[in-house]
Order: sequence, then structure tokens, then C-alpha cells
Amino acid sequence: MARKRDPRPRHQQIAAEIRALIMSGDMPPGQRLPTTAQLMERYQVTSQTVQRTLGVLKEEGFLVGRAGVGVFVRGEASLAIQPAAYMPPADGQDPYRWMTEAERRSQQGAVDLLSVEEVRPPQRIAEFFELGEDGGAVRRRQLLLLDGEPVELADVFFPAELAHGTALTENKRIRGGAPKLLADLGYPPDEWVDRVSTRLPTSEELKLLELPDDAPVLRTLRVVYGAGRPVQAEVLIKGGHLYELMYQQDIRRP
Repeated sequence: MARKRDPRPRHQQIAAEIRALIMSGDMPPGQRLPTTAQLMERYQVTSQTVQRTLGVLKEEGFLVGRAGVGVFVRGEASLAIQPAAYMPPADGQDPYRWMTEAERRSQQGAVDLLSVEEVRPPQRIAEFFELGEDGGAVRRRQLLLLDGEPVELADVFFPAELAHGTALTENKRIRGGAPKLLADLGYPPDEWVDRVSTRLPTSEELKLLELPDDAPVLRTLRVVYGAGRPVQAEVLIKGGHLYELMYQQDIRRP
């Protein structure tokens, strides 16, 4: 059986190789790239192809140029998001977990609430909530930022019958966040399931997250359970070129 050839333009092929080296740590943060002439020799391409390659990686944030000095791997590694850190309800008047986790990394986190409305949720979420044909959900759409840059688009759904009469339906941030509110309602989150996939962004996602044209997104479908029932579902979209998801599980037997 004949091997499939890579149909992408040569500059995209080279960008993919360099991107893989950066993400694996074989080209560490701060390392200077070879000169244009050296890259031309290594990959047997023209100067124009090298410049197009570097342009792609600069736009994605993997490389930074320093005038008169050279091109370098960005100064920090991919940000590893640990979902479990955001699940426990905040204590008392503490801000969102998004903010406290950002502060722990010496960053500034922010949440921009874009809309709150009652909708018919996507079919898979309607099935998780066991909604009938006319059943609805409250959707809170949020844009999460780090140091002023948009990093995640979050559509957070709650069964309408559970959300009615609570702050979940109000077009303002919830003190302590949704996990605390759910806990106060008698549904403390006790289990969650993530389904993670990748795809190309929609036009809206590309715009809101300010993504490079060719960057894929990480899509997380998360269902949160409390008191034996699904009480929250989320569709989380983040740029797959700069962010990683980190899961940790203690597998020692008691």
C-alpha cells in the first residue's frame, strides 16, 4: 500500500516540524533559531519559504523576533490547564477559581460574561440533562482572559428547572461562581466527566479568541454531577496551539 504524501505547502510542513520540536521541549523556551541561511540549507528551500514558515510560527505565538538579533522560541512553555483545580466551590467571598489559579501562576485572570439566556441546548447536552422535546437550559456564555488576552470561550449550561429563580439566570457574575451556588442549592459537585476533542474553529471562535487562521482548538465537553444528577454542562473552547490539558490521578490502591 502506497504511503500518503503530505499535501501541505512546504512552509507548513516545516512549521509543523519546528512546532513539534518546541512542544516536545527539544527546542526549549528562549532558544535562538538557526539563521535563515542555515534553515534554507537544512530544509533545501528558498528564503521566501523560510520567511513564510517563521511568519506562521510567529503568528501562532511559538516564535518571537528580536530586531537585529534573531528569532527565538517564545519565553514560556505551553500553559497546562489542570481542570480539577477549577472544580471545587470557592470559599466565602473568594473570587472565581479562574482568578485564583491565574494569580498562583503570577498572571491576572478575568471573566467577561457575554450573555445569559434560556435556550434549547445542543442535542448531546439535552440528552445528558434528560430534557424532553420542549425542555430548555440556561446558557451562560463567558470569555476567559489571562493578562488581558482571550484564552477560552465557555458555554455553560444548567437545566432550566434548576436554574429558575436563582442567580444563574441573571446577567451578572455569580458571587463565588456556579459551583458554590449549586452547593448552596443542595447540589455540591461530586463528579465530572470530560470528553476532549480537536477541530478547526468556527468563525465566531476564531474572532473571539483571536486565533491564527490555521490553529485548531481544543474542545472540552464537560458534564458535572451533583446529588446523583447532571447539574451543569460546559463546552469549553481554547486554542490548541498554546494550551494543554493536564489530568492527574492517584492510582495507588488503599
